[in-house]
Amino acid sequence: MKFTIEKNIFIKTLQRMQGIVEKRNTMPILSNVLIEAHHGKVAITATDLEVFIKDAAFASSVEDGSITVNARKIFEIVKEMPEETINITTGKDDKVTIKSGKARFGIMGLPAKDFPSFPLIDEVSFEDIDGTIFKEMIDKTAFSVSTDETRYNINGFKLERDRSTMRLITTDGHRLAYIERGDEKNIKTSEKIDVLVPRKGMMEFKRLLDEGIGEYKIAISKKNAVIKRDETIINLRLLEGEFPDYTKVIPKDNNIDIVIDKDMFLSSLKRVSILSPDKIKGVKMIFGNGKLVISSSTPDIGDATEEIDIDYKDAEIEVAFNARYFIDALEVMNEDTITLRLKDSLSPGILQPSGRKDYTYIVMPMRL
Repeated sequence: MKFTIEKNIFIKTLQRMQGIVEKRNTMPILSNVLIEAHHGKVAITATDLEVFIKDAAFASSVEDGSITVNARKIFEIVKEMPEETINITTGKDDKVTIKSGKARFGIMGLPAKDFPSFPLIDEVSFEDIDGTIFKEMIDKTAFSVSTDETRYNINGFKLERDRSTMRLITTDGHRLAYIERGDEKNIKTSEKIDVLVPRKGMMEFKRLLDEGIGEYKIAISKKNAVIKRDETIINLRLLEGEFPDYTKVIPKDNNIDIVIDKDMFLSSLKRVSILSPDKIKGVKMIFGNGKLVISSSTPDIGDATEEIDIDYKDAEIEVAFNARYFIDALEVMNEDTITLRLKDSLSPGILQPSGRKDYTYIVMPMRL
């Protein structure tokens, strides 16, 4: 194998692989990327057996061939090369030579035949997807995905689609985020989808969506989800298990509506929570007579209190919440005001952008 490629293009392609490659595993080849040179292009693939990612870039002086090399080492080498052109060749015993200017590196690889095969993709199954909308949906739900590996059925995003409406739902058992958006680019309006997308895989989807350029396509089967943009393809294995019935979690009888300036609420929570207990970040909120009083206290450290104006004139209600849970949601809301819907001091609260019901965030109260 032999090819010449621009340094910046090669770095960008290799960098995309770094989040997938397993740093510690029982299969050494999973620490490697597969490099394939063919017909004027260089394709690079990485996998942890749950998520596969493949990208390709144009190269010159290409002699067909393939090899796998350590993903982190080749990325670090290429990043520090002195010139803007990189020359890659393979020799005997799977040794890879990397040259740029007067710098030369030789690193050992592993045979390409031992690298896991990229799952087959049915090109016909791809549909257009609005990348901006999908990215927003991920941003507004990602923070409430469970990280408890023993609860595998909530270690991901429940993705539903019914006609041209798509929904993402996440929960960690203490809070739940629900977002619904219409996607006019979906032309296959009759196909319903109800799958569980793993957290790590969805974050790789988001990294691609963050680039915000090009046309995005998506394909979802019973076992895999695939997103594609130009030469970049991410294929991930879906989770198995039954996601909790979120419709039973969303309260139906919260009739106390409190309208709050979003930025003011967020800033106050950040300040007051500094002196809340580190592990639970609990703060007390007292709503009444047009005011919200937020307070926190930690023995042997200190206490904090702050008052802000709110749109609420009814009977006083006192409730405690994890401040971090509120901060996570408020930071991804773009609206000027939010509406907090309560029932009493012991029932879950509903947080929504004022005037909108397509994004709903449920938070369990706590005892302080």
